[in-house]
Amino acid sequence: MIDWTPDPIAFQAGPLTVYWYGVMYAIGLAAAFIVIEREARRRGLDTGVLVNGMILVAVVALIGGRLYHVIDQWERYQDDLLAIVLPPYSGLGVYGGIVAGFIAAYLYARWKRQPFLVWADCVAPALLVMQAIARWGNFFNQELYGPPTDLPWGIPIQCINRTATWACPPLGDTPVTAHFQPLFLYESISGAIGAVVLLLIARKVRGLRPGDIILLFFVWYGTTRFLLEPLRTNNWTFYDVPVASIISASFVVGALAILAWRHRPGAAAGDPPLAAPAAGDGPAPAADDALAPPPAP
Repeated sequence: MIDWTPDPIAFQAGPLTVYWYGVMYAIGLAAAFIVIEREARRRGLDTGVLVNGMILVAVVALIGGRLYHVIDQWERYQDDLLAIVLPPYSGLGVYGGIVAGFIAAYLYARWKRQPFLVWADCVAPALLVMQAIARWGNFFNQELYGPPTDLPWGIPIQCINRTATWACPPLGDTPVTAHFQPLFLYESISGAIGAVVLLLIARKVRGLRPGDIILLFFVWYGTTRFLLEPLRTNNWTFYDVPVASIISASFVVGALAILAWRHRPGAAAGDPPLAAPAAGDGPAPAADDALAPPPAP
């Protein structure tokens, strides 16, 4: 079994300490940008709005993700409120980031008169790419792990980083040498596979409408989180049910229902035509409710 525990610090330069958690998220964000740009160009979108838009959305998503994490782990922060805003920023809640980021993206798209749903379809696989990379930041922080396991890929967690449920003696009865389910790894693998699946669907499946790919993202990621969330401990609950499980189930059911409704027999007959402009033709008209399929690759 794996017996190595990583150092959370990537490097230090004088008073500056750089953590692997931030490094992995930065790499994930850069990879996401590449995917979004390629998808936007393929769909004929105006990529001139991408850089500023992505900076704005990323900042808002980080704030939303941090807020969700603080609520999720309130017992950790209630006696040390400065830890919420002071480094190291060792926790982000994905759902908080998704909700806050999508609100910011929608408002930015409206401002720039861009077709939000078409852009959302470009972003969907990029989110999974970022997830596949950024989740390794949890590995370096020894976070996002499940119950003890004898599986060969089980990871050790130092006593100081364990939740009360799996505390070492004398505070608990979980052995110091115990290994745990690497939930971060499962989410990373799911993100990588999901990104490939969404990119293939976007290129190979006919009859798609703007917004279908982002709906499939909610189905994919929601299912992953719903399956893994019960393995976590010390998370935000509502009547003993993990809040993330409730959100995940809502995303999956809601997205499937919308997909079924949008592709019901005869639904496409009255759809208004929409074609994304070629690059350089100026901003596209706002078309948040557009249902026509994107241009063929």
